[in-house]
Amino acid sequence: MQVLGIETSCDETGIAIYDSEKGLIAHNLYSQVKLHEEYGGVVPELASRDHVRRVLPLIRKTVAEAKTKLKSLDAIAYTAGPGLMGALLVGTATGRSLAYSLSIPAVGVHHMEAHLLAPMLEEEIPEYPFLALLVSGGHTLIVNVNGPGKYEILGESVDDAAGEAFDKTAKLLGLPYPGGPVLSALAEKGDSKRFHFPRPMTERPGLDFSFSGLKTYAMNTVKAESDDDQTRADIARAFVDAVVDTFVIKCRRAIKETGLKRLIVAGGVSANTQLRAGLIELMEGVNGKAYFPRAEFCTDNGAMIAYAGYLRIKAGQTESLNFQAKPRWPLESL
Repeated sequence: MQVLGIETSCDETGIAIYDSEKGLIAHNLYSQVKLHEEYGGVVPELASRDHVRRVLPLIRKTVAEAKTKLKSLDAIAYTAGPGLMGALLVGTATGRSLAYSLSIPAVGVHHMEAHLLAPMLEEEIPEYPFLALLVSGGHTLIVNVNGPGKYEILGESVDDAAGEAFDKTAKLLGLPYPGGPVLSALAEKGDSKRFHFPRPMTERPGLDFSFSGLKTYAMNTVKAESDDDQTRADIARAFVDAVVDTFVIKCRRAIKETGLKRLIVAGGVSANTQLRAGLIELMEGVNGKAYFPRAEFCTDNGAMIAYAGYLRIKAGQTESLNFQAKPRWPLESL
């Protein structure tokens, strides 16, 4: 079975083809970073318009690179949500219409489920059940995963997602957009002993997160200290250390509560080197293992949509002609 995946939930147009026998056979990604850079963040209308321009050429390119044809596809998967409504509508309309024209099934994929399953595209994959830490610009979740579509959310952010906090703190430090990767790189030059930021919500029971206060703490520190390169690096280091320690503490708590020793880490922030190091050390300490997608599959991409769609279609799920985009879509509703 060959499944075409279409990802247009935010500011990246991702197209891929997954083959049930050969695995991932082609994928392409167009990032809108340059388009939104001058605004310091994603402009939804501009994102939607750019997806319209990019999606069909990328589909044609990906089909050619896969050495296949549109008429050879068996199904089409597209991101139905959550995300920006206008951006989602580009992918849903394209995917459903193309499937209709080819007389093949189509399925709308949950964006966070696709991120959760992205490590399954690697050679070494975990067995079910496992824990999943999903950390992106818009979402932060700890999930108990018993199988495809069998998800129990154990904890989530009550305010800013981790990726959002990274970007906002980077902006406070005068760093360019997108700020998360730049902030992490700057933190490598910082002194971990100069500042100590709080580890939010770690002194109370439960697995929920809160990063808004941490961002405010960083803002107050920036205002109180001198504005030089080393101070900015030290603040960045204190912020990153606090985020990583918070995730380690919460994941250790989730491991103790569930007894699970396998942890998948996915989403854009999962590419963060400090976070990876902290969680690998945690899992080694409990005789467990952490699993990560390769860097190119941490951010939004078509490969994860194609794979998640394949699993959904294999299980018999398809969409009617009355397709729907869902900017808000709880993972547990699957």
